[in-house]
Amino acid sequence: MAEKQGLIIAIDGPSGVGKTTVSRMLARRLDYRYVDTGAMYRAFALAANESGVDLSSEDSLEGFAKRALIVYGEGGTVLINGKDYTESIRTEEAGRLASTASSKKPVRAFLVAYQRTVGRGGSVVMEGRDIGTVVFPDADMKFFLDAPHDVRARRRHLELAGRSPSSEEETSRKIEERDREDTSRENSPLKMAGDAIFIDTGGITAEEVVEKMLAAIRARFKGIA
Repeated sequence: MAEKQGLIIAIDGPSGVGKTTVSRMLARRLDYRYVDTGAMYRAFALAANESGVDLSSEDSLEGFAKRALIVYGEGGTVLINGKDYTESIRTEEAGRLASTASSKKPVRAFLVAYQRTVGRGGSVVMEGRDIGTVVFPDADMKFFLDAPHDVRARRRHLELAGRSPSSEEETSRKIEERDREDTSRENSPLKMAGDAIFIDTGGITAEEVVEKMLAAIRARFKGIA
């Protein structure tokens, strides 16, 4: 096991709250590694689907997980069995497939184990939906981001501009569906850890969110940030 050098920082929250943007910014400010766990789920789902795996079948997914080799590169690249999925994970199709596969126990068991391997050495900012509750329940710092639904839908629509023909209303509906799936699933549901720091990102900039995070880190760990 790698010796821990720096903090493990967990950032959770639903779609459209700015997790990716602020997680990347925070990692740069701290000179930490940034890890996007959602990218892993999307890449895994795409690879499984391409292999003809029934994403609704836990047995089929468990079999695929046993023969899957995942590599998350330093620059955020995601490879499954040697194929690079980095450029194909930011699509609605990848999100739809990941939403189905990520609710299945074998998928979460496989990827949570890998995520722990990636982050256990510390000096990492890891974003997702269950980092502070499941992946690293003992993380040094935990943040939970949220924002009003209309803000999230608008942000997500702008993020997908040029890659999806969906209207903002359709994007809003899909976010509602994803929220229901994430919060009600049996395996690792989306919820705020009891010791996480809540930040409403709706009315502030990404830079202001990062400054709030840095202030909280400085208050708890002198000399870190």
